[in-house]
Amino acid sequence: MAIAPADIMLTGRVAVVTGGGAGIGRGIAAGLAAFGASVAIWERDPQSCAGAAESIGALGIAADVRDSAQVDDALQRTNAELGVPSILVNNAGGVFSSPLLETSENGWDALYRANLRHVLLCTQRIARQLVSAGIGGSIISVTSIEGVRAAPGYAAYAAAKAGVINYTQTAALELAPHGIRVNAIAPDITLTEGLARLGGEAALTGVGHVVPLGRPGHVDEIASVAVFLASKMSGYLTGQTLHVDGGTHAASGWYHDPKTGAYRLGPSG
Repeated sequence: MAIAPADIMLTGRVAVVTGGGAGIGRGIAAGLAAFGASVAIWERDPQSCAGAAESIGALGIAADVRDSAQVDDALQRTNAELGVPSILVNNAGGVFSSPLLETSENGWDALYRANLRHVLLCTQRIARQLVSAGIGGSIISVTSIEGVRAAPGYAAYAAAKAGVINYTQTAALELAPHGIRVNAIAPDITLTEGLARLGGEAALTGVGHVVPLGRPGHVDEIASVAVFLASKMSGYLTGQTLHVDGGTHAASGWYHDPKTGAYRLGPSG
């Protein structure tokens, strides 16, 4: 059957975006809504949750998705006010420096809970509901390029993001018989509100030499991939991690020499 423009539309579907109060999550929530989805934002910060929901026209639910009881309550409210979600975007996360020799057990657990535990909780709850209702769906997790490369000083964070990638593959196989697709998006340097407060692109001096496309990414570019993964346009795609990173994963250490513009591997002499 030939593809049609309508295949990208999400009209009549309900989507949940965790951590959708700001940054990439807010951009994804706005993108899904723009293509017709009824969106619920699950965000632990009540102020940013309410602000994002109002600007997008979404349902804002203040919830800490690291807590299973709050996930259950958020899902119950989403069901009651919007309907059964068939799209889930696991976007919530957090990072802080944690050098290997200095990482405490509490620090490790905090980074695991912030970046991986909620992926299980939200995926499991929504997938159980879809299976019970006999409805297919699309589950998307936002991981990071740090999940596939070394990240000195951020070992716990990188390990959690790597866990998201592997969990995506395994969940894809387990849920495929139920018509539920599971994929992930791995960004690199992306312009968000936080980065803008630090000076935006001007604060990223030299990033164009590291990123093959010569610039940082924008949240709308992440959102466009999320819309694709949520829609019928990606109906035969599951278990994959798409690197929306301007080519940095492919570069694997190659960068543009700031003087010549030619590719060079490793620091210049």
